[in-house]
Order: sequence, then structure tokens, then C-alpha cells
Amino acid sequence: MAAALMANTLREKAEITLIESKQIGIIGVGEGSTPKMRRLFDKLGIPESIWMPKCNATYKCGIRFPDWSTRKGFKSYYHPFFSSSDDSSVRAFYQNATIRSKSFDVHAHPDSFFVSNFLAKNMRAPLPEQSSNYETDYAYHFDAVGIGQVLKEYSTKLGVTHIEDTVQEVLQGEDGQITAVRSEKVGETKADFFVDCTGFSSQIICKKLNVPFISYKNMLFNDRAVAMPTPLPEDGQLPCQTISKAASSGWIWNIPLKNRFGNGYVYSSDFLDESQAEKELRKYLGTEGSETEARHLKMRVGRLSHCWEKNCLAVGLSQGFIEPLEATALMVVQDTVEIFLENFVRGDLSNTYKDQANEKVNLIFDGIKNYIVTHYKLNSRSDTDYWIANRENENISDELKAIINTWDKGGDLLGELKSQAATQVYSPTSWYCILAGMGRFPRSLKKPKKKFEVYNHKESVHYCEQMMDLFPDHHSAVHNLGNS
Repeated sequence: MAAALMANTLREKAEITLIESKQIGIIGVGEGSTPKMRRLFDKLGIPESIWMPKCNATYKCGIRFPDWSTRKGFKSYYHPFFSSSDDSSVRAFYQNATIRSKSFDVHAHPDSFFVSNFLAKNMRAPLPEQSSNYETDYAYHFDAVGIGQVLKEYSTKLGVTHIEDTVQEVLQGEDGQITAVRSEKVGETKADFFVDCTGFSSQIICKKLNVPFISYKNMLFNDRAVAMPTPLPEDGQLPCQTISKAASSGWIWNIPLKNRFGNGYVYSSDFLDESQAEKELRKYLGTEGSETEARHLKMRVGRLSHCWEKNCLAVGLSQGFIEPLEATALMVVQDTVEIFLENFVRGDLSNTYKDQANEKVNLIFDGIKNYIVTHYKLNSRSDTDYWIANRENENISDELKAIINTWDKGGDLLGELKSQAATQVYSPTSWYCILAGMGRFPRSLKKPKKKFEVYNHKESVHYCEQMMDLFPDHHSAVHNLGNS
């Protein structure tokens, strides 16, 4: 992604060399994205009909969260993707959710208000008929190894030199700047600037430049994952949502690709060991007797104190990682590279711009962290110590405390979010969806006053159901890509 974006933006202004080792494996189980990935391919000029078939990609309309809450009527909710076409639905949802947060009995479950949820429910591709004037926002599920291959082909066509070799040493000048890397076959490769994509090992930014790592462990307990694929159903149906289902000591993902499901269990090693996690995942998937291999992964959750140090930019897992609950990892890569390029194109790599870029990226990390922590903080499960510890954990940011306190008091949530605009990554609608979707409402509710403008959720449901005629079957849409 870094090479593709840099080659696209800089064109003839820079020589770019990418060194990639065949000996170091690719994690490649993250297979989900946010809508920002659409902007990536739009910017690069690669149409869906070209890249999606090569990556067994499917459309992603949103994420469903079953079993995080035990509250009646709120045991599952859907985090939708939405666009300006949904403005009237969003306003109706805001209004009802705000009234319910003030202890009045009105319908405020987000699932009733978003076309995106009904697309997922009916397995429709988020591609409306052009005559409808309705715009959708959506993301993708895909084979991450395939994405790498597509971007490699794109980058090399734009002149990026691709070297298959393993870097053994990072060389530094007297002023602390990186001067070259030495690899097995090629020897020294010199450059003016280096991008560290060495994963959790952070070979350049941490081990050579000694940039400290800031752990999020006291807020986000999960540090392990186990992953394995399963076949698609034989009924020819193809889901278009990620499922993130709460389990005993973490959560299980289910991601539909064109050729298989990607599944995994993200958990905390403080509450569960590898064998227990694999056993629980296999039981959930119904693969106890299967010989399908399970891949076990360790996660370093947190971020660097800054990702741009001297003449090195850390990108991807080398700069930090927030667990994959909302599929934000590739979005952060894109943001980081684009923020860096804004400064590079200006021709100024001074410390002032470097500090501004580092601060921007740090705010993105911390903003995502706050939203991810909210899932755990709001859970109402008491079946295991893991969920109780998450709910009772007081190690949350002041910003998140202010958001939850404002909501719990029936206060002005939009005003609070506006005051935190500099640190917000997620839209107000996403905040309303998680707070309402988890059932974070007063227990004792009274009849709404006549003066309140309450929206009839049945009208919204009827509207969303009618809209389904404008969208094609997901399986057909995906399998027809590239055929027209």
C-alpha cells in the first residue's frame, strides 16, 4: 500500500525500491476493511472489476455484533456504513435514541433505521440502480495476500523496483540517519528515506532508532488470535457483513470471501490459553474433528510514541496495531502514508511538519482505541471473569469517560462529540449506534410526552425493506464482476 500510494503521488519525483522477503510469512488473516479502502482504489484508478476477482473479494455493508450485550431487545446490533442518502434516517435515529437516553420508552435500536442493515440481512450487494439516486457507502472483504499481489503489479508498472531478498542489517550514519540496508543477495541498498514495514518486530524504527512503544494492554486485554478457514454454504448464498460474536474470553470473527469463510478468535492470554481458544473456536465452527490447520498469532496492541523519526516512516504493524474488531489496520496505513505524502509533496521534511504528521497519526490511533474500548466497557455479560474485568476496567481515557457520562445523564452527546472533534475518528452516528445498539439506556422507562417528536420505527423498516428492490443479489454481483 505504501509503495502504491507513493508511486502514484510522486510519479517521476522519486525512485522507490521495495525489498520483500520470501522467508518471512504474511499474516494475511485481516481480510476486512473500512470504506476508506474504496478511496484507495479510486485514487489508484484500479476498478473493482479488476482487483476484486483477483482477491476473492466480496462487498462489506457493515459489522454485526451478537452477544456483547445481555439486555433484552439489544442482544445483537449492527454497525452500518451510511452515506448522505441516509440523512433522514440518521436524524430519526438520533431523535429516538436521545429521547430514550432521557428515560422515555421509545424504539431506539439502530437496526431499524439503516438501509445497510437490511442489505446485510437480505444478502444484497450495496450497488443501487443508477436511476435511484441513492448512494451507499461500503467496504470489502478480501484475501490480503491477493491485495498485496495486485498492489505489487500496480507499483512495478509505475516504476517501483521490487527486490526479493531478506534484510540482515540496517546501517546508520554518524548523525543517526539511516543510510542503507544490507540484504543477503543484493548487499547494500542506499536511500534518502526509508519506510519500515517490518511488522511487529519494527526493525528500523524501534530496534535501530529506539522509538518507544506505548502499550494499550491496560485498556485492551486481547493479545492473541487463532484463525482458520471454513467452506461457504452450498445454498449459493453469500453474506455481505462481518460478524464479530462475543465468546468466553474475546470475540470470534466470521468474514465471507468469494471462495471461503475466514474465521478467527481474538482473545486475551490472561484468561485463556492457546489450546482452549482453538477448542472453543472449533466447537463454534463445528470443526472439532477436522484436520484444517489453525494458525496461532500473537498481537502487540498499542502504538509507537511517533511513527516518523529522522528519515524513517513506520507503516502497518511496525507503527502499531489496535486489535481487529472494527477492521481499522489498513485504514491507518492509508492515513499514515497520505499524511506523510502531504508533507513530502510540499517539499518540506522539516521537524515542524514531521511533528504535525506524528501528532495527526497519534490522534487517529488514540481515537480508534477509544471507540474499540467502548465495546468492552459497555458489555453487560457476567458469565466469565474476562467480561466482568473489561466492564469494570477504569483504565479508559478522559475523552471516553466524558462521552459515556454525557450519554448516561441524557446530556448533549452531539455537543460533547463536537468539543472532542480533534480526537474523533468515528462519526457521531457510529457513537450513537454503539451506545444505543448495546442497550445503554436507563432501565426504568416512562411514557414519552406528547410534545416529543418520536419517529415511528415501523415506517423506517418499511422504507428500508422497499429499498431492497433497488439492489442486486450479492452472490450474483460478486460472481459477475469482470464479466461485463
